[in-house]
Amino acid sequence: MSLPAREPASTRERSSATDRNPGRGLGQDPGQSPGQDPGQSPGQDPGRNPDRAPARSPRHEPAVLVPTARDLRDAVARHGTPGRNAVVMTMGALHEGHATLIRAARARVGADGFVVVTVFVNPLQFGAGEDLDRYPRTLDADLELAFDAGASVVFAPSADEVYPGGEPQVRITAGPMGERLEGASRPGHFDGMLTVVAKLLHLTAPDLALFGQKDAQQLALIRRMVRDLNFPVEVVGVETVREDDGLALSSRNRYLSAGERRTALALSRALFAGRERLAAQEALRARADALPNGRDRAENRAEALSRLGEARAAADAHAVAQAAECGGPGAVRAAARAILDEAAGAEPPLTLDYLALVDPADFTEVADDHDGDAVLAVAARVGTTRLIDNIPLSFGPPSPETPTLGATK
Repeated sequence: MSLPAREPASTRERSSATDRNPGRGLGQDPGQSPGQDPGQSPGQDPGRNPDRAPARSPRHEPAVLVPTARDLRDAVARHGTPGRNAVVMTMGALHEGHATLIRAARARVGADGFVVVTVFVNPLQFGAGEDLDRYPRTLDADLELAFDAGASVVFAPSADEVYPGGEPQVRITAGPMGERLEGASRPGHFDGMLTVVAKLLHLTAPDLALFGQKDAQQLALIRRMVRDLNFPVEVVGVETVREDDGLALSSRNRYLSAGERRTALALSRALFAGRERLAAQEALRARADALPNGRDRAENRAEALSRLGEARAAADAHAVAQAAECGGPGAVRAAARAILDEAAGAEPPLTLDYLALVDPADFTEVADDHDGDAVLAVAARVGTTRLIDNIPLSFGPPSPETPTLGATK
């Protein structure tokens, strides 16, 4: 795939932003947003009483936009703190999920640490027919959010800055894990993702790199790359941020119509149904294990109750006795799929790409007798918008070998 010959949208927006605000440039605070009334504070609703507006968060020096690798190196050299430098990589169109990552980075490095937020729509991870040109570019709003959340610098390079000379001839290959689930649906996506992450790790030279758990397979692959290629950085996973109704925050949510958004809620509802099924069966298994003679004693009690005509109590005892045999990963998948099958008949309908219950170490499907950590992941299309979501689960005692998604490595 060739890189686009046109000037990247992030650069076009940055140029137009500077034209609208001639006094704004490198090293200057983003200041007033486009279309903002002169007396209105950044981020303030025009109809709100300014006396009641929330106080603006203190900015962390130098609070600048840097467009080139040289500018970034200079900023790190002047303001970076050895051992306390963090990076949050984004493709822009920032929302509260990104703000949570930036705040987590700030909390880890402290008030005097250095947090770089990268904004780069990476052409290498978009396949043919995907939404590279459609992907939202909102640099002005991104700057406001990033600096308010605790960023020291926003690095928003052009494609030519990241890939001088055009498409790189040498890339990172994601390997077998990168060919599963998202990799199967989007061939080459993870190769492009890992290539740009590797480049940005070199350019930003962080001690910490924070990524959201919403992109669980991406997070697992970055951890694998860092471990396999000896990058001197700690990778930190941050919990998925959701809307009040459960929908995982995503820059692509803005594409959804009101009806499509209602249908899209099936993704999170399916995951939660799977989690609730697991919790119920684990509770039943715990009850069975707590009986004096374990599952055999429960089965005998069920038979005795049946003979006495106590059908409901007998059914409960059978459920306790058979919790392990009749539950497990298969029951979790079934509970989630029931929600998705229902949404397939909604208007507008949900078109399922995959529902998978996988080992977080390699993203292979777990067996029906699996004990330990797992990821329940789903991808689907509603209208023209493709969405992904996942939740971490644990079957039986937690595995001591495999860290949970939120652990650091």
